[in-house]
Amino acid sequence: MYVLRQICHVSKDYFSVLRQLLCYFTTSAYIISVLQGMRSPPLELPQEFLQLGAAAICPDEYVPSADDLADQIIEILNYFGLGAVMCMGVTAGAYILTLFAMKYRERVVGLILVSPLCKAPSWTEWFYNKVISNLLYFYGMCSLLKECLLQRYFSKEVRGNAEVPESEIVQACRKLLDERKSTNVLRFLHAINGRPDITKGLKRLKCRTLIFVGDSSPFHSEALYMTSKLDRRFSALVEVQACGSMVTEEQPHAMLIPMEYFLMGYGLYRPCQLSGSPRSPLSPSCISPELLSPESMGLKLKPIKTRVSVEV
Repeated sequence: MYVLRQICHVSKDYFSVLRQLLCYFTTSAYIISVLQGMRSPPLELPQEFLQLGAAAICPDEYVPSADDLADQIIEILNYFGLGAVMCMGVTAGAYILTLFAMKYRERVVGLILVSPLCKAPSWTEWFYNKVISNLLYFYGMCSLLKECLLQRYFSKEVRGNAEVPESEIVQACRKLLDERKSTNVLRFLHAINGRPDITKGLKRLKCRTLIFVGDSSPFHSEALYMTSKLDRRFSALVEVQACGSMVTEEQPHAMLIPMEYFLMGYGLYRPCQLSGSPRSPLSPSCISPELLSPESMGLKLKPIKTRVSVEV
């Protein structure tokens, strides 16, 4: 999950914004590590948890719910002195940040959600998560479990097969999974598997919301469902072809132009002197005309169905 600081009040200088975004994404690393600690509320932020690679948690510790995780975010924002923020999350992280935006509307100016969830787990997902939980409990982060998770994260195009080796992104993710503490991941799965349905609260969200989803993601249909329940004036959808759940890792270039137009709604623009500089690998012709219209990514957003071609 990523949390960006009060974007509507930063300098209008494009380069200054980029530098500040880099700073905020660095701050997000601390937030990730704190949430990995999964401490029971009220949240305390000892120095040993303000780093990547949180220690394994005692099995007797309280297991927080999805609501508890959303409440912990406000504690983190207050700790770092952050006011109203823009939030970015992927799958379960997107769910928690959406729940946070519902509970603390004055603290969220925008949401960027990647393959988000909004409904309670289906019986299929619930059973699937139970299988993963049992694998974690008895065998830790074993090879079979990593394969199950990678299928959730990435499309088959990057996972590879007998003829095509898996991509560097998948290899890096596999390595990161090895570094995760099984007990911490297990607790997180328990929290997400018990999440409530938040569909009824989506209409009350008044912050701008930009949703990305890969058409190969197992959460594709849920992202479409969530978009249909959001206020049409403040939400937009971007579907990415031949991509799994982790659009941020698998096809980050597909996010550049939609995010650029999304940020224009906050008064942030690319300076004219950059017109001759290298742009996003996506050309405007790859984006639906609806997305390029002033109203779609300006003060009022509307839901769109944009398919970004992988051939650029």
